[in-house]
Amino acid sequence: MTDQPNEQRTFGFETRAVHAGAAPDPATGARATPIYQTTSYVFDDVEDAAALFNLQKMGFIYSRLTNPTVSVLEERIASLEGGRGATATSSGHAAQMLTFFALMSPGEEFLSSRKLYGGSLNQFANSFPRAFGWKAIFVDGEDADSYRRALTPKTKAIFIESLANPGGVVSDIAAIAEVAREANIPLIVDNTMATPYLCRPIEHGATLVVHSTTKFLSGHGNSVGGVVVDSGKFDWTAAGKYPALSDPEPGYHGLRFHETFGDLAFTIHAHAIGLRDLGPNQQPMNAFLTITGIETLALRMERHCANALKVAEFLQGHPAVAWVNYAGLPDSPYNALSRKYMPKGAGSVFTFGLKGGFDAGVAMVEGVELFSHLANIGDTRSLIIHPASTTHRQLSEEGLKASGATPDVIRLSIGIESAEDIIADLDQALKKAVR
Repeated sequence: MTDQPNEQRTFGFETRAVHAGAAPDPATGARATPIYQTTSYVFDDVEDAAALFNLQKMGFIYSRLTNPTVSVLEERIASLEGGRGATATSSGHAAQMLTFFALMSPGEEFLSSRKLYGGSLNQFANSFPRAFGWKAIFVDGEDADSYRRALTPKTKAIFIESLANPGGVVSDIAAIAEVAREANIPLIVDNTMATPYLCRPIEHGATLVVHSTTKFLSGHGNSVGGVVVDSGKFDWTAAGKYPALSDPEPGYHGLRFHETFGDLAFTIHAHAIGLRDLGPNQQPMNAFLTITGIETLALRMERHCANALKVAEFLQGHPAVAWVNYAGLPDSPYNALSRKYMPKGAGSVFTFGLKGGFDAGVAMVEGVELFSHLANIGDTRSLIIHPASTTHRQLSEEGLKASGATPDVIRLSIGIESAEDIIADLDQALKKAVR
């Protein structure tokens, strides 16, 4: 942490959420991280420029590669996740693309849980094979053996969500990480829904962690971004499967990333190759807003989780509701895994089913007043959506069922308003849906 007064002290999560990666601006004394709204940076001299371009020293060249505001965000999220380094991107999908770009070659495969955000399912099933020749093998089961059985010689990674959107599945990260370890491949965990405050996948064996920073990390529905965090614990050379990280890189005179940068190999590659050539960098204004949002992450997540449990309990007893899928409820099949991996709370995004099916779901989202009907999660405001008619509508009927987005499903992202007001709004909307 850049500005901690005692480097030997291990600071708490809340302290690092406020301070990690940041320091008063040396030029002006500004305490808040400045927004460095600049494209490029002046070199000291020709030798300085050459060293930067050859990756012989770290510094700022061009804001597609690195930016001081964005760097603070990267260091802060890496600290909170317990990672070695991080690369911020323009969106969560960009973070996923950048991750696989370093790991995959055309014709190779990765295993993925089918219980994912609908946009990720489309990216994996349609855009990745068309644009890059990467094939996703979707695993239907939730147990570790399902992934073990799906492994092939072409498998280069396993991808899961710590807490699935919208299905509410809590992944057994440690067990799946063991499958990845046995196969000598990385486990990639999307930790967007849980955040590092509730779940820290690296501590359970994850190699890489991705986020849509748009959601809880930013927290206020005002900035779009993504990030990939590297644990620094995977030996890319010993695996013998990741030439982008182990073999000579022609763009840098034969430099080998793992040999040169060790446990920072993935992060340096993501900046020097991924952002350089694909260009999905996060903008400094979005990074600034997300840095500010992260400062209150712990406080917000506590309230999010407390409100969500109260709302789930209310819905569970409502006559118009057929079922509630929230891992924080004692009778949830994911309650035990939730207590293991998310001991501070089960998150604030969950689904429930209406007895009236699709039509009741449409009426429900049109009947709310306090809730906002939109395609986002992780806002301070309470949000509602009917996935089958929006975020997951591109999927087939079979795909909707497999992803946990059947026609009767309503997804809620519970905000930090008064719980009584949230419940009252849902109650009046449910009455309209029944009518």
